[in-house]
Amino acid sequence: MFIEVALQQMPEKLQQLCQILQRASELLEQEYQDYIAGAAFEIQQKADQSPVTQADLKCNAMIQSQLQHITPQLPILSEEGEHQLRHQWSQFWMLDPLDGTKEFLHQTGEFTINLSLIDQGESVISALAVPLQHKIYITQKDLLPFRWQWHQEKKVIVTQYQRQFRYQETLRIAMSRRPERSPIYAEFLTFLEQHHINYQKIMAGSAYKFCMMLEDQIDIYPRFHPTCEWDTAAGQGLLKSIGGEVYSLKHQPFYYNQRKQLLNGNFIALRYADDWQKISQFIALLSRNN
Repeated sequence: MFIEVALQQMPEKLQQLCQILQRASELLEQEYQDYIAGAAFEIQQKADQSPVTQADLKCNAMIQSQLQHITPQLPILSEEGEHQLRHQWSQFWMLDPLDGTKEFLHQTGEFTINLSLIDQGESVISALAVPLQHKIYITQKDLLPFRWQWHQEKKVIVTQYQRQFRYQETLRIAMSRRPERSPIYAEFLTFLEQHHINYQKIMAGSAYKFCMMLEDQIDIYPRFHPTCEWDTAAGQGLLKSIGGEVYSLKHQPFYYNQRKQLLNGNFIALRYADDWQKISQFIALLSRNN
């Protein structure tokens, strides 16, 4: 639950970042509307065959320029940037300027901007912007998250998360719109059924799932096909701020820029960290079989 608070209760640095992300969101929203309307729109294929569009690149350029202005001392690790020097960095911005490019192209509207300040492997400032909803979720370490929401007349309403009792007994499971990418999803649902755990499937794309967890719409987000670090860092930081976590299948939290590759392994994101107990038997079986 988010309760309205005075703007002054949000740290000034977070306000500054929200202003940047709002402008970037407005850019992406205009790009999206132009794309839907059939305007000329450039789409390229990256080396891994994933798409990158003019919207990704324009948003990346805008945010990087703004971040370099307010924190010139900090490097930026962006999905659309260079990564060769990253192991020299202990503190830096991690950016995905358009998480959910396929959702953008498929016109689901479920795409986000992911921004994190990484310090010694941990996301200490975490932000997810949802351009078409005119919302930004943002937090810093040891602080409950804020939601920054703007309207057409540019009025901004700031709310802050309030802890609440858990009333929902049915586990709401976030599922990819393309679960066929791994048979483990079906195995996971079969496990829940065999153990008489009531669940509801919630279909959603990209890091938008993390936003739905903050809004008490999803409890568990299992991921059994590839992601990169910029896909999860902001969502993990936001979940941690409300008592959740992103765990590897070894029940270890993710840390960032610590590995040779930027690819994550499979993970389970939890709104309530102690929900791990409900699925730990499945994870143990999965680990033994792989």
